[in-house]
Amino acid sequence: MWFATFICHNLLRRFARSLLTAGGVALAIGTSVALLGISHGFEESTEESFGVRGVEIVVVQAGVLDQLNSELDVSVADRIRAVPGVKDAAPGLIELIDYPQSNNVLSIVLQGWEPGTVLFEGLEFPSGRPFQQDDGQVAVLGATAAENLNLKVGDRITLQGEKFDIVGIYRSFSVFENGAVTIPLAEAQRLMVREGGVTGFSVITDLSERPDHSIDRLCDDINNLKTADGQPLGVSALPTREYVSSAMHIRMIHSMAWMTSVIAISVGTIGVLNTMLMSVVERVREISILRAIGWRKSRVVRMIVGECLILSLTGATLGTIGALLFTRWLSTLPAVNGFIEGRIAPIVMLEGLGIALLVGIVGALYPSLRAVRLLPTEGLAHD
Repeated sequence: MWFATFICHNLLRRFARSLLTAGGVALAIGTSVALLGISHGFEESTEESFGVRGVEIVVVQAGVLDQLNSELDVSVADRIRAVPGVKDAAPGLIELIDYPQSNNVLSIVLQGWEPGTVLFEGLEFPSGRPFQQDDGQVAVLGATAAENLNLKVGDRITLQGEKFDIVGIYRSFSVFENGAVTIPLAEAQRLMVREGGVTGFSVITDLSERPDHSIDRLCDDINNLKTADGQPLGVSALPTREYVSSAMHIRMIHSMAWMTSVIAISVGTIGVLNTMLMSVVERVREISILRAIGWRKSRVVRMIVGECLILSLTGATLGTIGALLFTRWLSTLPAVNGFIEGRIAPIVMLEGLGIALLVGIVGALYPSLRAVRLLPTEGLAHD
């Protein structure tokens, strides 16, 4: 009998227990993969929304951890554009608003953009058009938002008690923009009582005339801008990747995902440990016989570890499949559609596999130690 076959036979002899243990691991790994996948997708989509447009620097208010709380004057854009190496600085205002629908209240991302800026690049309009400079109270909706709200071009959407004509439905490469409502910047400032205010600037660079400069040095130049009286302008310029990774809402999502995952993984590890410890206790006589007929301690350890790893990897496979299905289903719910993507990055699934291997190894440590400390004579006398 092959060694691997022998290990599988040991697990199948206690099929119900093995199945329940693998199920516990599947629940732990599935929870981890789903949560980490959502948080990773959130960060990836945010970074992609900048990268596709060629935005290399994001400028927000200095000392503010969340862009939603950033408050800068739109005139700062001219100061940023005057910095050598800056090609353009597109102002934007972003808010999270409640939208009543039937008996539910949906959270919608409201964006205020200036017409014709780089922020419109990469958007496709299967229906309607972008808004123009002379448009008033108009809006363009992401495809997901339009579907969730059951709206189309020609309809009117009520935002903060005011009605806006829908002139276009767009598709974006970003899941968040697909779930957003975008209106002219001036209208967003008036609607949200932030006259002349923006939450940040998306900066396009051109370092062809400054080959000795880098993005980091250009960020320093922007950060060192002064007001007319010589005071710091109060801006914080960061490369897009650094900005995304340091944004408070993304850090909070990562922290919550890992915290919940650690709890789930701990429960799964305890389940594997309990199963394997019970297995060793029940098989004292069997293990002693194996030792008596010549099995070395290392071979007994490999047997216990092998059983643990099979349980963990089986659970990881089932859990990952469950996480993929759950995330895809979750992304269809109106309450969260437009905030999460219905896919999980391969790197996250590999992380889940690594966690499963760790669970298997940790769960096998004490049972293996318990097994190899048995004396053959002690086990043979065991009933």
